[in-house]
Amino acid sequence: MREIAFIKQNKEKWIEIEGILASSNKNPEILRNAFIKLNNDLSFVQTYYPKSNLNIYLNSLTSNAYHKIYSPRRDWIGIKNLWTKEVPLIMYKNRYYFYTALIFFILCVALGTLSTLYDENFSRSILGDQYVDQTLENIKNRNPTAVYQNKTLSEDTFSSIRITLNNLWVGLQSFFYGLFLGIGSLYIMFINGVMVGSFQTMFYNENVLLKSIQAIWIHGSMEIFSAAIEGGAGLLMGTAILFPGSITRKQSFLIKGKEALKVVISTFPFTISAGILEGFVTQYANDLPLFVCLLIIFITLSIIVFYYLIYPFFVMKKQVNLDDLLAEIALVK
Repeated sequence: MREIAFIKQNKEKWIEIEGILASSNKNPEILRNAFIKLNNDLSFVQTYYPKSNLNIYLNSLTSNAYHKIYSPRRDWIGIKNLWTKEVPLIMYKNRYYFYTALIFFILCVALGTLSTLYDENFSRSILGDQYVDQTLENIKNRNPTAVYQNKTLSEDTFSSIRITLNNLWVGLQSFFYGLFLGIGSLYIMFINGVMVGSFQTMFYNENVLLKSIQAIWIHGSMEIFSAAIEGGAGLLMGTAILFPGSITRKQSFLIKGKEALKVVISTFPFTISAGILEGFVTQYANDLPLFVCLLIIFITLSIIVFYYLIYPFFVMKKQVNLDDLLAEIALVK
């Protein structure tokens, strides 16, 4: 049998099984029958069409059916799929929301930078007099990032936990404020972006920009990028009401809200990693060689940028759509 005929013959069955696996149906008999049918079709394809993309499609369906049946493994598989498949596909599908959030955040950083360059006292209105005075005193003492330094391991640990919890809370705020039609998330990003720009420019004005970058961005790469992604998630959820598409506003809100929440959850490991780095590594940055600090910054930034901006395209390429597959085969043959 020709491959295109085989696909047309079984297409409706596979679509029906896709619906079963996507639903909350836990009927073991239905799932078992679906798994058997898929396994048989997969074996046939592996035998007669070993180089076809149909292998990828059926293998994915069969794996999903297997994991649905064997529930003891489902929790782990679900967690794994969240980070390796679900979040990247959500990022790809809604990528323009996140691009918008990143661009908006960068513009806010630029605004904070320009404002502080124009008026050095601007940083006081954003960061507070006490923090600015303390930082300026540290700069005079030739230790511009002393605020990150602790004296004991217990202080390091407490500082790391406190910082991590605070960053997680800020991230959740940025997400939940998206309920106000996305405006709340934009507001949180505006405040944080202006603060970052003003903070860095304050060091520039005191001629210690490199030392500040050497320390702050060791943890800041993941922390700040995560904040922008969380803001994008809030924007996605909030605009679901404004732009529901062909479904109702309630359905749009529930679907996109769930997707946005998954993206926020995916940022937690990065936020926690940033907190650990800030509590245990940042304070020693000025004692480390510059290239070591820059290497850490490059690695951390590369990891999070790859995961959220590049990896989704790789995952998307592995998705096989039946109609696309039919068109591809028909074109070749």
